Amino acid sequence: MSRPVFSVIVPTYGRPGQLTTCLQALAGLRYPREQFEVIVVDDGGALPLDGVVAAFRDRLDLTLLKQAHAGPAAARNTGAAHATGRIFAFTDDDCQPAPDWLHALQLHFPPAPDQIVGGRTCNALAANHYSTASQIIIDLVYGYYNAEPSRARFFASNNLALPADLFRAVGGFDATFITSEDRELCDRWLHHGYHMTYAPEAVVYHAHALTLRTFWRQHFNYGRGAFRFHRLRARRGSGRLRKELRFYARLPSLLGRSLAHERGVRLLLLPVLLLVWQGANITGFFWESFNQARSWKAESLRRERRN
Repeated sequence: MSRPVFSVIVPTYGRPGQLTTCLQALAGLRYPREQFEVIVVDDGGALPLDGVVAAFRDRLDLTLLKQAHAGPAAARNTGAAHATGRIFAFTDDDCQPAPDWLHALQLHFPPAPDQIVGGRTCNALAANHYSTASQIIIDLVYGYYNAEPSRARFFASNNLALPADLFRAVGGFDATFITSEDRELCDRWLHHGYHMTYAPEAVVYHAHALTLRTFWRQHFNYGRGAFRFHRLRARRGSGRLRKELRFYARLPSLLGRSLAHERGVRLLLLPVLLLVWQGANITGFFWESFNQARSWKAESLRRERRN
């Protein structure tokens, strides 16, 4: 049998309801069924997913893999190791790709096969202020890093596609990252001399319900991941933290444009949440820095005692 064009890889952890909605969206893709497969990777969740997956086997070429809990990066790598498609397309269990998602991604590969193609992620929970704030944040980041679509620099892992052979050649996702693994992969990809293209017409709807607590925790963990990312990046010589601070210099003007259409309570609440975002991010960054320094010191003491 010929290889499918796409392998759609979906990591999941204890969210059968969200996974069901994701699979419904994938079953509704306007793309030939024989040309894509779907691989769901259960990352050690306590809830069984066999029944969820079984309900879609007559509509999708669908595989369920299971692993001990190791995080989304490791789960994506597990899916990729079993995938047979020529192009890997990644999304998450709380995402709903638009019907023309795969078609929109595929259009960008024939002229430039050595690239990551990243699509646009839209908030599916407009009534949730915390989810809306997170959408504004991703829009700010994309507006800065992907201002030139043919020279993009960052894509979130819930909406990106890349050639299978090159994914394997660069080593896949770094499974030691729990957050920021997508940021690290994009930077490593560019460091290898490959390219990235932003395709805003390839849309995925993200239904991630947040509260103030989970909003803080999410961005605290992103801050922790950012510290590890910048440390690794400096080690391989692919960039410096100082250069990234230009994003924050432009943040006030970017925020002004993002909030221009908001009215009423949201116009008051969203700027506060964006301040919470920065506070959580900075706290997480320095928390990870402190923990790493403490670990290095403890390891140095152990070595001295052994010597």
